Amino acid sequence: MRLSTKGRYAVMAMVDLAMHSDGKPIALAAIAERQEISLSYLEQLFARLKRNALVKSVRGPGGGYLLARGASGTRVSDIILAVDEPIRATRCDPNSPHGCTSSKMRCATHDLWAELSNQIHLFLNSVTLVDIVDRRVLGASGRFMGNDATASPVRAMVDAAE
Repeated sequence: MRLSTKGRYAVMAMVDLAMHSDGKPIALAAIAERQEISLSYLEQLFARLKRNALVKSVRGPGGGYLLARGASGTRVSDIILAVDEPIRATRCDPNSPHGCTSSKMRCATHDLWAELSNQIHLFLNSVTLVDIVDRRVLGASGRFMGNDATASPVRAMVDAAE
């Protein structure tokens, strides 16, 4: 399963907005420069984010975008779904009663991939922009942005078992 640039860039831009806004509108050009994303691509993404009430725009001098729900009220799953990025690992069409095989049956591993999609959605639904900004999302290694491995709960369990 792979997340497209639409989903990744939308999340990157929203995290940037959460980090830099301080209650003031942020111009897309500033986000584009900091995140190294095409301004025209960001404009397309922010049109979708605005349609889905995740951002609001402020016109005029000093205008730009603000988070509509705040960093603590904006979930990563909402951002990804707003830019039409499906969160699924199956190749079946979720709106079809048929499976993905030529005989219209579900493949033997369908339930495995469907559950993986569900777990991904649950995880992304549990993470807000403030979690990312505050660096509360740990990778599998227990390390994140310069934290040492001893701070990891997994590392602590391993150390306790030794």
